[in-house]
Order: sequence, then C-alpha cells, then structure tokens
Amino acid sequence: MPEQLLEVKDLYVNYRVYEGLLKVLNGVSLSVDTREKVGIIGESGCGKTTAMKAMMRILAANAIVAGGAASYRGANLLQLAQQELTRLRRTSISMIFQDPTAALNPVFKIGEQLTDIVRHSGTSGKSLTDQEVKARAVEVLKSAALPEPARIMDSYPFQLSGGMRQRVCIAMSLVSARDLLIADEPGTSLDVTIEDQIMRLLKQIVEERGLSVILISHAIGAVKGFVTKLYVMYAGTIMEEAPTEELFSNPAHPYAQRLLAAVPKLTGGGIPEGISGRIPSYLSPPEGCRFVTRCPNAMEQCWSHRPPMFQIANGHRAACFLYGVS
Repeated sequence: MPEQLLEVKDLYVNYRVYEGLLKVLNGVSLSVDTREKVGIIGESGCGKTTAMKAMMRILAANAIVAGGAASYRGANLLQLAQQELTRLRRTSISMIFQDPTAALNPVFKIGEQLTDIVRHSGTSGKSLTDQEVKARAVEVLKSAALPEPARIMDSYPFQLSGGMRQRVCIAMSLVSARDLLIADEPGTSLDVTIEDQIMRLLKQIVEERGLSVILISHAIGAVKGFVTKLYVMYAGTIMEEAPTEELFSNPAHPYAQRLLAAVPKLTGGGIPEGISGRIPSYLSPPEGCRFVTRCPNAMEQCWSHRPPMFQIANGHRAACFLYGVS
C-alpha cells in the first residue's frame, strides 16, 4: 500500500485588501501518496496556486492562514521552524512557477542562479568544489533537454526563449526535488507545441526519478494523460475528487460536469457552451456552496449549508447535496 507523503486538511487562507477581507481558500483538503501524480484543475482565480503557496509558506505579506494543516511525512509545514522548512525546500520539495520570466532574476546569468541552488541544495551530503557545482549545474540543464548547456549557463534570462526559460526553471527545480514536485501551470505562457514538449519532458523526468507530483492547471487536456488523480477546485473549494479516468468518464459535481462540457473537442459537435455567471466575490462569498449562484441544480439548503464530500464510488467523492438526498 502506498505511503502518504502529503496531507492538506481544512486549509483556510484570507487576504487583507483595502475593501476588507478576501476569504479565498475555504477548507481545502487533499492528499498525495509517494510516487503519485495528482492534478488540481479549475478556472483561473479559484485558489489553486494559493493553496500550494500556503503549503510552501511563500504567500504574499497580506495573506493570512486562518486555519488548517499541511502535513508532510507527519510534520505540519505550517508550523515548522524556518530552519527545518528551508531544509525541506532545499532537499525534498520543489515548485515550478507558471511564469518563468518572473521566476528568474533578470540581472544574473543562468549559471550564477543555478550554481547557487546547487551549492545550497545539500542533496549530495557534502560540500562541493566550484568545479563540481558547475558540473552538476550543467548536468541538470542536460536533464531538462536544454541544448548547449555551456551557452545557457552564460546567458541572461532575456536572451532565452520562453520555452528555454521554462526548461531552466524545471532544471532548477530538479536540483532539490527528491520527493515532491509542484508544477504550477508550467506551460501556460507558452504556445501549444512548446507546452506539449514541456509536459512530455516533465512526465519523463517524474517517472525516471520516481517523484510525487502536484500539477496545477486550467488546461484540462494537458493533465489528462499526466496524472492519476484529480481534484476539481472552484472558488477556493474542492468540489470533486476522483481517479482521472473516472472523473472524465463520470463527472459527478454540476461544476465538474459543466467544466468538462466547456472543453472543445477534436471530434467537433458544435461550439461548447461556457458556464453562465461568474465566480462569486471573495469579499462576500455564499454561506453554503460557493457554486450555488451558477448551479442549475441548486436546492434551498445549498444557499445556507456547505455540502460535505459525499462518496460516489471507490476513491470518487463530490461536495454536492445531490448525492446526500435519500
């Protein structure tokens, strides 16, 4: 039986803004086993990235973690001493951010940034000489399918294409990712052909290294062939959890059904319909289900009570009162 690597439970995150308090994450719970590939899908702005940044403790200064826990191998990341958290970031958990331009420092060459990561990663268990550090940096660039690594090391980020910058970010993440890799929409700023190359590269690296992965995306087709379990997220709430094939063949939550129906199909069949309405304001979200303002199946209790996760099948759960009615 696989060992549980990460468990996020009842995570609440708010943001202080001029207008008041944005109640973004609304009790998010998810889990990742060793060597498991997990996807989180949903519309932009639904809190996917916020959940991962909260777990890594890299939220903006105006963010407030209002409740919950994120247990990594039994240790709560939200309460770890800074020294221990830094050690985990250097040796076990790594994150690929969605915008490689923002993730790379524009005034330092790639080689300077990458060698700093290698030098402080501590993955070798010993101090490395400058030559060993450089050799390791070149090695990870090669593992990220970057041609001419010596030239890349001597280049500034602006001298590289978007796809190459994203590969550099992947290479940097590989230095410290020994257990868990978080990929935050790694192809969102790239054209579709380069995005496909990046996703294939990631999948190959993950399988070769036996890593656990959390892949965040609003491009549903990009995650289907990559992950084995999916969480559907809406307005800071997990709406559905299921094995990937089960979710695509039998979506249970009204939001998941409409999200999948909105994806264009290569087989044609007309123009897909979007989901009417918009995500509720985080300043004053609905007391009950956050999808209630857009749901055609909404019942009276949906407005006042937040639905728990109801069992649909083995490993398949949905937060909808439709499955709690006898």
